[in-house]
Amino acid sequence: MQITLIGTGNLGTNLYEALRRAGHDVAQLPGRSFATSDVKGELVIIAVKDDALPDVANRLKDCDMLVVHTAGSIPMEVIPCRRRGVFYPMQTFSKNQLVDFTNIPLFLETEQAGDIKVLESLASTLSHNIYHLDGEGRRRLHLAAVFVCNFANHCYALGAEVLKEINIPFDVMLPLIDETASKVHNLSPREAQTGPAVRMDRNVISRQEAMLDGRTKDIYHLMSESIHDLKI
Repeated sequence: MQITLIGTGNLGTNLYEALRRAGHDVAQLPGRSFATSDVKGELVIIAVKDDALPDVANRLKDCDMLVVHTAGSIPMEVIPCRRRGVFYPMQTFSKNQLVDFTNIPLFLETEQAGDIKVLESLASTLSHNIYHLDGEGRRRLHLAAVFVCNFANHCYALGAEVLKEINIPFDVMLPLIDETASKVHNLSPREAQTGPAVRMDRNVISRQEAMLDGRTKDIYHLMSESIHDLKI
């Protein structure tokens, strides 16, 4: 497939390499300063930050090709084109670490029923996990991903700050992180939950809260209550 990919950030970099390796003819353009005359092919994929998406999409309003964006929480209607859709790969991306798309879930939506076949054809060259999902469902999916990925990673960062106080490298946590992640392949998150908050061990909890202050202490307290309430 001949594709124009607009965006050179974390997702754009990963998606470009995945599409190219899958045998597609991909022209990658910068999101902030591309010329509409360079937009060619059968499909246009917009892979830019959410705040830049409306401006980029509006510049393509006269495009006759199928135009899709890759955002999890932005509706398809942000694209002012007759043929429009969404091609959302649910994964965390970084420029300096290319990911394997084979098992990444791809969530598709199009305005016109015929165009879904185009996205299905493309998606099948990248991943084995392909789903149809409308805008409301995708917003909820993205919310779940924020909890599972962004908030979990922030907890890693908070833990790293605690370790820094005793000069212990964060690497010591990697076996624990890996085991925790591997358990939810076979158990539900509720079943896999361990720790003092599950049994509401107030002696341990109060001692650990005393070692914290400010917002981190508030997060610890709220998280402990939430774990206990969800487990029961």
